[in-house]
Amino acid sequence: MKRVLFLFVAIVSIILLPTWACAASSDFGERVSGMTEVTGIRVNSGSEKIRIVVDANAPVSYRTMTLSNPNRVVVDLKGAWLSNKVKKNIPVDSRFVNAIRIGQFNKDTVRVVVENKVGASNYNVFSLKGGPVPGRLVMDFGNIHGDTSKATIAIPDVKHDSSGTASPSTSDAGSSTPQTPSADTSQQATDASQGQDTDPSVTDSSVPASSGQDELDAPAKEAAGDTQTSPNQPAAITDDTDADIAALTGLKGRKITIDAGHGGNDSGAIGPTGVMEKSVTLRIANELRRLLVAEGATVYMTRTTDTEVSSKGANASDIEELQARCDVANNSKSDIFISIHMDSFSSGAAKGTTGYYYSLGSKRSRDLADKVRQGVIDQIGTSSRGTQSCNFYVVKHTDMPATLVEVAFISNPQEEQLLNSEEGIKKAAQGIADGIADYFG
Repeated sequence: MKRVLFLFVAIVSIILLPTWACAASSDFGERVSGMTEVTGIRVNSGSEKIRIVVDANAPVSYRTMTLSNPNRVVVDLKGAWLSNKVKKNIPVDSRFVNAIRIGQFNKDTVRVVVENKVGASNYNVFSLKGGPVPGRLVMDFGNIHGDTSKATIAIPDVKHDSSGTASPSTSDAGSSTPQTPSADTSQQATDASQGQDTDPSVTDSSVPASSGQDELDAPAKEAAGDTQTSPNQPAAITDDTDADIAALTGLKGRKITIDAGHGGNDSGAIGPTGVMEKSVTLRIANELRRLLVAEGATVYMTRTTDTEVSSKGANASDIEELQARCDVANNSKSDIFISIHMDSFSSGAAKGTTGYYYSLGSKRSRDLADKVRQGVIDQIGTSSRGTQSCNFYVVKHTDMPATLVEVAFISNPQEEQLLNSEEGIKKAAQGIADGIADYFG
């Protein structure tokens, strides 16, 4: 009897499990609907300053606070949720910053904590509009005034006046008021200092505690005068700030050749509804070029329209056409070569993303292939088919690290539909760009 009861319970559980999973997924979707997703955090450490950039899929309101013992800058991003792909603890190698942590502070707030050595006058927090990422929050720590004497490493405790404005103690003679970038008057900035949740009881264990005071207690200490708050400081992107942001990915000055597979008389594989591989690869390539140029790279394209690459056009042999693509990269002395393709199989069930590199090529080619493949998977959610060696002509006959990425299966109805959409194209391009940035980073 017990055995029968056990089997009954097991069967009911199996039947109901998908329902529970769907309900949980639905609840999550409803909770984050209309909220901004924090998609990544990037760090560039230099001799004069460290720059931290938080990426989001839309502009976000924020509030800044300072805490002492140890010195920390806390930034709360309101109306935001943290993607589970973002690392919670960010490695740091800087004389200005000890540690960076990010987590979901409460149901609608993402908190960034930067444990630093520069005190209250040698950091700056501002948002950027425009550029390849819809929402970017920038945090600079160190020599932000152009005077190294002001980027002090051993900063004494900071005192606060009754208005909540920080003023350095007399021993901190080198400090001055931080400069904020000029704002574009066409941008309507949201004042994040209004309507903030200051309930000290709201905490979340996803943000780890610091070695001293717990930054999750920050709202409670605000009343005691141990914190400094500041509203949003929106800034327009200038050539200088864009150049600095580009340095975060290591793409500034890099020469990259993008090869959109097939084209012209060669349609490539064709999906169940008639979508052609040559069209998808070209759309991804053109979007990828836009992203890379915005990050400071010099981009060479084997083709930008639906055409063959060889000067012989449709009369070129397969080898002549493929060599023409290699020539674009070799003649430009590009740093890397990326060939974009869509996979295909006789069965529509085949799916996933594959990275390829020349079997006798360098380890750098394998590293590039691996990072680009992973970047695509992270963005479009396809399954991984691994990074594999190959003997493909375009990765064999290029003089630099090269990869051929099969983004997805055009023969798979779902993946064909995804990569025939504007969202799918943008995500695939972003994934490749992320992989390239990771490779150079």
